[in-house]
Amino acid sequence: MKAYEVLYIIDNAVTDEKREEIVNKVKALVENNGGKAEEPEKWGLRKFAYPIAYKNEGYYVLMNFEAPVSVPQILNSQLLIMEGIVRFMVSAK
Repeated sequence: MKAYEVLYIIDNAVTDEKREEIVNKVKALVENNGGKAEEPEKWGLRKFAYPIAYKNEGYYVLMNFEAPVSVPQILNSQLLIMEGIVRFMVSAK
């Protein structure tokens, strides 16, 4: 298993309940595919350097995890279609 991290931005318009649901869903996605996820670091609301989809701020979350090499591709494909995600980046450590 390799070490990875995922940084994703949740839309500011999402409610607190839905935000927690998204964070838990991303963590479960890693764990259900054979990975070990650390507790996500919630960085909170931050302003963007430039507008993204006509929005000026979003809720940032960073999560470190260890997983088989197939998991980052699964995570990429799921985050692309997940409602409430503005941007994301999965990278190897």
